[in-house]
Amino acid sequence: MNWYESNAPAGDEALRPRGWAGRLWSPAVGAEHVACRERAALFDESSFAKIEVAGPGAADYLEWLCDNRVARAVGQITYTQMLNARGGIECDFTVTRVEEELFSIVTGTAFGNHDLSWIRRNAPADGSVRVSDVTSRWACFGLWGPRARDVLAPLTPDPLDFGYMTMRDLAVGDVPVRALRVTFTGELGWELYCPTEFGAALWRTLWEAGEPHGLAAGGYRAIDTLRLEKGYRVWAADITPDETPHEAGLGFCVAKDKAFAGRDALEGRAPTKRLRCLVLEDPRSVALGNEPVRVDGEIVGRVTTGGYGYTVGRSIAYAYLPPDHEVGTAVEVDIFGRWIAGEVAAEPLFDPRGERVRV
Repeated sequence: MNWYESNAPAGDEALRPRGWAGRLWSPAVGAEHVACRERAALFDESSFAKIEVAGPGAADYLEWLCDNRVARAVGQITYTQMLNARGGIECDFTVTRVEEELFSIVTGTAFGNHDLSWIRRNAPADGSVRVSDVTSRWACFGLWGPRARDVLAPLTPDPLDFGYMTMRDLAVGDVPVRALRVTFTGELGWELYCPTEFGAALWRTLWEAGEPHGLAAGGYRAIDTLRLEKGYRVWAADITPDETPHEAGLGFCVAKDKAFAGRDALEGRAPTKRLRCLVLEDPRSVALGNEPVRVDGEIVGRVTTGGYGYTVGRSIAYAYLPPDHEVGTAVEVDIFGRWIAGEVAAEPLFDPRGERVRV
């Protein structure tokens, strides 16, 4: 679901992007964005791909494949990448240690088969690791926003005192739920997983509890605008097998104290480009991806992803530029035949200290 048109009356038609970007657009996107930033929003993420890696060899196997340390305590969640032999980003997702010998991976809907294939292809042949696609077993709803706790707390007898990037099993109404304190919007909240047969009941329970708090249903377009303001990357666009974590601004995920697949290539590969956040002077000129970017009249890169940030009030684009183009560099982006001025901005544009996700 891209957006819920019933939310359109609460949006602002005057923000419709110019040109083609405004064709498949609705003011509902902005209304859903604002609801998530100011109140709470509920997103159906059931299509996200879910992979389980289990067995006595699962911890060591994932430690080898992932650039971040994932074999943490049970209940811990890690954001990580898997790298290829060139140090490029082959996979990008979260890993949750559910049990000592059970790990849950959640990745993008379109990347499930790719990531599943990569994990299976590299699995040991001794039977110590089992890799399963469990996407159809789990419904998932993202409940995010400053009032998300007010919505969820009355529905469960279990305390919501577990911190950011941790997991806990809860009862929500009559539904058994695995609650992950993670976000792709930059707001307080949880991804709430339940067996698929309980999905409708969980949505209904959350919706009824959220109405007094101004809860809105949100679609993927709102998630995209929210994550752009936070600088969260999307695999296959912002990051691909051709870019390293250091080039993509994900060096914080690279563990310094362990061996992992692709480490030698990563250490021997100096960044030739950096993913930069661009803000444009015309907020209604919105990049969709692949638009050329120039500095001083010379083409230096292309847009990876773009959109409008309804909280910051700016047109945002990400692009790989030569490493010496630092914050403050003046740029131009060709959007539907017009060169739109802008500059390289410090990221993230919204809540740079990450305080809202940890409330």
